[in-house]
Amino acid sequence: MTRRFTRLARTAAIFTYLLIILGAIVRITGSGLGCGEHWPLCNGKLLPPLDLPTMIEYGHRLAAAAVSGLVTALAVYGWWLRHRPPPPSTALHRPGVAAYVALMLLVLQVGLGAVTVKLSLPPWTVILHLGTAMLLLATLLVAARPANLTPGASPGITEPPITPGSRPGLVGIVAVVLGFATVLLGALTANLGAASACVGFPLCNGQVIPAGNELQVVHWVHRLLAYTLFGCVLWWAVSTKRRGAWYVAGLVTLQVAVAAGMVLLALPPPLQAAHVAVGTAVWAGLVLAVL
Repeated sequence: MTRRFTRLARTAAIFTYLLIILGAIVRITGSGLGCGEHWPLCNGKLLPPLDLPTMIEYGHRLAAAAVSGLVTALAVYGWWLRHRPPPPSTALHRPGVAAYVALMLLVLQVGLGAVTVKLSLPPWTVILHLGTAMLLLATLLVAARPANLTPGASPGITEPPITPGSRPGLVGIVAVVLGFATVLLGALTANLGAASACVGFPLCNGQVIPAGNELQVVHWVHRLLAYTLFGCVLWWAVSTKRRGAWYVAGLVTLQVAVAAGMVLLALPPPLQAAHVAVGTAVWAGLVLAVL
């Protein structure tokens, strides 16, 4: 039973990851109002005429509906596992509360999505929408981990010992915080139109401290956070020799390379989508590594 719960949580996490990428494609292609200001209908219809912007936005909404179904099913299944009678003479493990937290985040995410559409995509709602999606992905990853299953009342079940090497450490926790902040600043950079404010790489317009407008400051702070995250993750990997930390270091290196290519090639849409995809993978990798 608990294996089914874990598989369901992993499936929900995968669909959430894909939903975040679809959301980025909606933004990159300018399809955020492909369904007009109607919500939950699309241009006032359940099945609207499917021109390209509408198809992209409608596909994003269908993916969101799939995630909603999976997260709701996960919470219901988790509740059933926590409250069912323990089988006689059988080891019983019960899911933790992560599935319930995921459901609450889902409700918040759906509400933010509706507000974002109704207010015609103001940057602050788009950023909150993405931030909530990242927290939802992290929560589903927590729910999918076997360590999230708490022992039931059956005799003979004991918690596995926690060894010093299994703790994430302060550097790992700092890396997670930096990762989340970098994601949010990246969303702010994109939605304010600041992605092209800094030309060149790794500096901003050839300057360590750009003497420009606010858009340059936003872009440069995002880059500085990314550079700091790279150094933090690399230090974490070297000092702990954790395999997960090395995987994350590789993903951050790839993300920096994608960002450099994106800036130097004048922001081609495929690289913008890849930037979001790898950045989301970095966030997921950080969450998994600290577990």
